[in-house]
Amino acid sequence: MQAIQNNSTGQFLNTIAQGDCIEVMRQMPANSVDFILSDPPYLVNYRDRSGRSIQNDVDADWLKPAMAEAYRVLKQNRVAVMFYGWSKVDAFFAAWKDAGFQPVGHIVFRKDYSSKSRFLRYQHEQAFLLAKGRPPLPKQPLMDVMEMPYSGNKLHPTQKPVTALAQLIRSFSLPGELVLDPFVGSGSTCAAALLTGRKYLGMELNAEYHRAASERLERVKERIARRSSPSFPTECMLSAPRRA
Repeated sequence: MQAIQNNSTGQFLNTIAQGDCIEVMRQMPANSVDFILSDPPYLVNYRDRSGRSIQNDVDADWLKPAMAEAYRVLKQNRVAVMFYGWSKVDAFFAAWKDAGFQPVGHIVFRKDYSSKSRFLRYQHEQAFLLAKGRPPLPKQPLMDVMEMPYSGNKLHPTQKPVTALAQLIRSFSLPGELVLDPFVGSGSTCAAALLTGRKYLGMELNAEYHRAASERLERVKERIARRSSPSFPTECMLSAPRRA
């Protein structure tokens, strides 16, 4: 496991650690993260059409300790956005409340495709906005229903689009601040943080997804370096048709 050494996140900024996020976060100082944006396993034993799966997506043993550590490392009076599976909302809600988070909003991400069809065609994702302390209100609050374009899921079976995540990062953090994703998956949160001028720290248990996400972030860094001219502002890359 890649460790956070010397009880500091400094030397690991803008990297993705490979290992159990609970163990990695335990090595981090309390109150060291400005914003958390993450898409943890939904506890539904998900398999995509090609058979890809997500580690720790069967039982909830990791859920409460992971959320307790996320709460500890988040700074006071800041927020986290956590995706969740609607069929396991009771487990997620209990873990957030036990950790100390207070729900202050709920976001629905509308998709133009169906990820699954049973009694209904499932065409949305959802996330809770969770507060630690009493965060200040944003000057221009986002709508609680947002569009989620299809990412293609090339790197991960539940890959989130960078454009949707970038809106959240802009609203709930400032340039130069640190964004944490303990369940990094394909690295979309980290890419969105980097492209909006924030620092990032990601964690991923699965070695294959960790490698793909790390390589993706290196490509994003290369693109930023190539387009550092004022005629190619960093945030314009978020609307480019080619995804990193």
